[in-house]
Amino acid sequence: MVKIAVLGDMHIPNRANKIPDEVIAAIENFQPDMIICTGDFVERKVLNLLMEIAPVKYVVGNMDYIDGPHKLKLRIGEFTIGVIHGHGIYPRGDPEQLCEIAREMNVKVLISGHTHIPFVKLHKGILLLNPGSATGAWGGWGGSLKPSMICMTIEGTHMYVKMIEIEYGKFTEKSFRVDKVNGEIKIIQD
Repeated sequence: MVKIAVLGDMHIPNRANKIPDEVIAAIENFQPDMIICTGDFVERKVLNLLMEIAPVKYVVGNMDYIDGPHKLKLRIGEFTIGVIHGHGIYPRGDPEQLCEIAREMNVKVLISGHTHIPFVKLHKGILLLNPGSATGAWGGWGGSLKPSMICMTIEGTHMYVKMIEIEYGKFTEKSFRVDKVNGEIKIIQD
């Protein structure tokens, strides 16, 4: 079993002062084996903070002033996962373009950011995940303006995805079970 916290679009210090305490507490309570970030840390100190909690796999976003990859491919359990920031896709978060990138990367799961809107979608056999903005930062064109993240647990051919949003200190969660059956992804909302 591998536990993964998925974050993105922090925009510190440009659009937010820090990752909210509630988000840090949620990550620490989850006790992830790994953190995956979709970029837009802006400053290296944000990445360093997350590295104190768990090992971090990340890509850089269009607002980052740190070095790192623009695409990342991971194998966790029976899942091959791609990670991108998502800039250059118009309209932002377009599922057709995200699926094309997933096919190019040869992955069945693609994690992206840039929209500042969290989502979990199965589109044309590709699981698309977006953690939204960990700080609730404005996305340059909008966004949910609520701090959000994803907690994933992978056990072999099963993935459990919990999308978390925080508004006025209250948590709302949506949970999904994802199964890989004969190489195909199936999503079941719990």
